[in-house]
Amino acid sequence: MTITYKQLAYEQRCQISALKKSVCSQREIAEIIGTSQFTVSRELARNTANVDIGTGKHKAK
Repeated sequence: MTITYKQLAYEQRCQISALKKSVCSQREIAEIIGTSQFTVSRELARNTANVDIGTGKHKAK
């Protein structure tokens, strides 16, 4: 059995960022964007969800 992985789209990262700011739980965010809670957790831990929604560009670290 082969496990396949799929990267999150930029729009999904923006959604995670916006939903986290609106105080949604990781479980709620996962249900909304259609991924697992663990995917959301990893994305938040990596800080890749830290994007500038207004310009469509990632923030510099």
